[in-house]
Amino acid sequence: MEMLGLLKIRVHKGINLPLKDTFHSDPYVVVSMGDQRVKTRCKKNNCNPVWDDELTLVLKYPDVPIVLTVYDKDTFSRDDKIGEAEIDIKPYLEALEMSYHQDLPDGVKVDKVQPGRDNCLAKESFIIWENGKMIQDMTLILQNVQCGEVKLQIEVIPKMLSEDAFFNVI
Repeated sequence: MEMLGLLKIRVHKGINLPLKDTFHSDPYVVVSMGDQRVKTRCKKNNCNPVWDDELTLVLKYPDVPIVLTVYDKDTFSRDDKIGEAEIDIKPYLEALEMSYHQDLPDGVKVDKVQPGRDNCLAKESFIIWENGKMIQDMTLILQNVQCGEVKLQIEVIPKMLSEDAFFNVI
């Protein structure tokens, strides 16, 4: 299948990540989608790391899960998994499709996504038109771990398939 666009993920920071080693954690984030895998830099001795790393994946299939996994870097053994969360981009893609060819003012909230059983959101997430692009800030609760969240922002840079639409995901 031909690519639909590029998915930019700005991994901002981790919040209250658990200790995996006795005295500290050296966390980094891996984002995977199908056979693609990208990762942030490792932050030494930090349970509240600020990465501010921008990762890019090729978006081919909107239904392929996007999994964010936080690891603790270990020197002499295999890196420990801290936790993981799934990034749901379907609401973002639907908002992008809906608002295409509209002259939206800067800062307009195109849609909002509520936390629920079908996503890993810690709180309400807004899809916003800003500086000529659509972005969505989200805070994800890490799963399979007692605590920890990751703040990030997503943006899709769509490939134009025709003059009338980016792609049909709905």
